[in-house]
Amino acid sequence: MFVLTIDQKGSRKGRDRVPDLLELLAEVPMDRPFERSVGDEVQGITHDAGAAVEAALIALRSGHWSVGIGVGAVDLPLPASTREASGPAFVAAREAVDRAKKTGDRPPLAVAGAPGAADAEAVLVLIGRLIRDRTPEQWRILEHVEPGIWGAQSAAARKLGISPQSVGKTTARAGWQEEWAARPAAAVLLARADEQAGSRDPARLEDPARLEDPARPSIGSGPTSGEGALR
Repeated sequence: MFVLTIDQKGSRKGRDRVPDLLELLAEVPMDRPFERSVGDEVQGITHDAGAAVEAALIALRSGHWSVGIGVGAVDLPLPASTREASGPAFVAAREAVDRAKKTGDRPPLAVAGAPGAADAEAVLVLIGRLIRDRTPEQWRILEHVEPGIWGAQSAAARKLGISPQSVGKTTARAGWQEEWAARPAAAVLLARADEQAGSRDPARLEDPARLEDPARPSIGSGPTSGEGALR
């Protein structure tokens, strides 16, 4: 499981940005949605590594947040609210966000809770640097470029009334293709770290009876993949 603890930077000097972040994160599929945990901090829970990557990068893009990803088990069954949940992954997320606040010029993101956490963190930080260093003008164009879709740059050029060459130069300079190629790798590394941490089968989260009988079909069972949040 993955617990994300996201804390606002410089909150004593600025306005409360939690409502804005919660709105941005609302579309990310989570086992328990993001909510304000305390003060200017939000937390969410997911078993999907792709969703964890998506949420972390959304927060990094705004530039106002330190992101901690905790990998490991959570106490089951999950309560209705993230604020009421607990477990080793929450402890790891706290450790991670505290470290993320001290990363200096590096993107403020850290992963903790498993031996493989450092590998996932390294890839996420590289992606985070690409995202952080983009200019508003680059984002104005990139927001119209559908990742992984053939002809997306030409379609974006038509929408914006600019040449495909201009779109192509922007995507190249901004590392757009590199970001979307690296996102699945980050998700794979997070999932591997979760396996190392020995998290419980996420299929049991909504059906406590499966804790006693693993063969029992889970509620709403079906294939899950980190790729869904990446498309």
